[in-house]
Amino acid sequence: MVDNSPDAPLNKERVEQAIHHATSGLSHPEDRPGQREMAFAVMDAINSKQPLIVQAGTGTGKTIAYLVPAILSGKHVVVSTATKTLQDQLALHDLPLLEATLPEPFTWAVLKGRSNYVCMQRVSEVHDDGQLELDDLAIATKKEVKELVKWAEKSPTGDIAELDWQPHHKAWQSVSVGSDECPGAAKCPSGGLCFAERAKYRAAAADVVVVNTHLYGIHVASGGAILPEHDVVIFDEAHQLEDTLTATVGVTISASRATTLATAMNKVVEDDKLLTELFDAAALLRTLFSPHIETRLSLPLPVDIVDQLNALRITVNSCLDALRKIDSTLETVRQKVLRAQTLASRFADDLDAVLRVSSTSVPFVSGTSERPELVIAPLDVGPILAEFVWPMHTAIMTSATIPLSMPERIGLSPDKVHVLDVGSPFNYEEQGRLYCATHLPDPNAQRDDAVHDELATLITAAGGRTLALFTSRRALTSAVEEMRKRLPFRILAQDENQKPSLLRDFLLDETSCLFATAGFFEGVDIPGRALSLVVIDRIPFPHRNNPLLAARRDLHGAKGFTEIDLPRAITALAQATGRLIRTRTDKGVVAVLDPRLASKSYRWSIINALPPLKRIKDINEATEFLKEITQ
Repeated sequence: MVDNSPDAPLNKERVEQAIHHATSGLSHPEDRPGQREMAFAVMDAINSKQPLIVQAGTGTGKTIAYLVPAILSGKHVVVSTATKTLQDQLALHDLPLLEATLPEPFTWAVLKGRSNYVCMQRVSEVHDDGQLELDDLAIATKKEVKELVKWAEKSPTGDIAELDWQPHHKAWQSVSVGSDECPGAAKCPSGGLCFAERAKYRAAAADVVVVNTHLYGIHVASGGAILPEHDVVIFDEAHQLEDTLTATVGVTISASRATTLATAMNKVVEDDKLLTELFDAAALLRTLFSPHIETRLSLPLPVDIVDQLNALRITVNSCLDALRKIDSTLETVRQKVLRAQTLASRFADDLDAVLRVSSTSVPFVSGTSERPELVIAPLDVGPILAEFVWPMHTAIMTSATIPLSMPERIGLSPDKVHVLDVGSPFNYEEQGRLYCATHLPDPNAQRDDAVHDELATLITAAGGRTLALFTSRRALTSAVEEMRKRLPFRILAQDENQKPSLLRDFLLDETSCLFATAGFFEGVDIPGRALSLVVIDRIPFPHRNNPLLAARRDLHGAKGFTEIDLPRAITALAQATGRLIRTRTDKGVVAVLDPRLASKSYRWSIINALPPLKRIKDINEATEFLKEITQ
């Protein structure tokens, strides 16, 4: 007899029985040894309070594998996901399933960044100020704002994800605030109605809280001030942890931050000189930053940039002085002042951080010449995680693809973390082929015509049904134009529609093809014959001109390629390859149009990290297999 009481120790029998309860009601329940193995490992990690990294291939059922022992442990748990798709899966499917089937009750909540929720104070200001608040908006955008106001008054969550339509960003900005602008519920007359605060209250009371990794990074950067106390943190899609933390714990200075502050100031301050200084500063930042796009800056920072940042810091301080002098009895004015003060204070803090940047950070300029941004990113996120995360929480990290160097890159000593690979239940050798086009020219040569010929041959054999992935927009555009001339199949192209719409159309039109870039290497789940061919134009090595990665390469010296570039390429290629086989009945071909996969010394490091599809080099063998499974 298994003891299912809440105080019973967490053991294999209890975990296995709970998984059986949860999965037996599924439409197609399957025996998944990898799922049980992973669940037992998560249980052991929680019991021992030791970190765990699990590589769990597609079809393992990893969300149930980590949720069940985490919930049964009785600990406060945060699940951090890298994509909205997985966050929605947890909220709409996995957690409701466990809520209905586990023997003991638990509570859960989803928490997002503040800008995802409508701000009831902004809504009240639209009501109070009427036309004045919307004067700068186009007629269609004003209409959207009014629709959002009506929705906000009836919405249970105020979450933009609740909408069945996509508002224009200016319409949403009119009724929402970002974390850099909100003064907090205690200072807001609408604090009692605040959807973001309600979400925080629900999260604070819940046993399981689902967030995205970007928000978790902000939590880390704030010293732990954003999320509720928790014992266990689970990072799903953990291969993105390093990059997401790099983006969130760093600092960004841009012209738009100066103009945003100017806009907020203009609503409450009549000071043309101050506003002119902000707009002039924004123009100067663009001028100073633009020549350095994709360039690592020196330390100390160039003198002309330092001088301008110091001047801007003085202007921001003048803004704060001007705001402190405003004394209004109108609550709407007081709230606009508070939001402007919050913007200015956080801008000042970030300017100070940039002006005292040290050698542990990498300063560089990203963006476009029209919208350049000065970024200060940590050279290594490991020390940050080692200080603020690993000692305080039991950490579970999982993904279908885990880089071998991951422990060191995130500040975990390899001898103090358990690393496990539970494989996948799929018979890859039988279900698919990995085709390498060894006869094609090297990717650094002129080869568009040869690639297009190869694409046309493969897609024709598959009868459409292709996800073609490219490592550059130039290659994508060229291939779309050429294939639309040559092939009778519908070619769906990235940027011609939103990702969810493209994926829906691709699924519904079985013979269609979808051409896209790196954003589609993940988050594409199209089971069945609609996706029978995945084409990847080249091994996705990171761009050599990425300033942050260049700095990290320098740190590793002669091992820069194997420590920085190769692991990233392996992870990206494995993720892209994983788009093909999503169920036990899927069949298809992954075609890599890069002969280096068969010739370079590093080829086995890549191949061994990919799903174990049968490897082939003959295009005729690839086309025959495609015809066999699609006709």
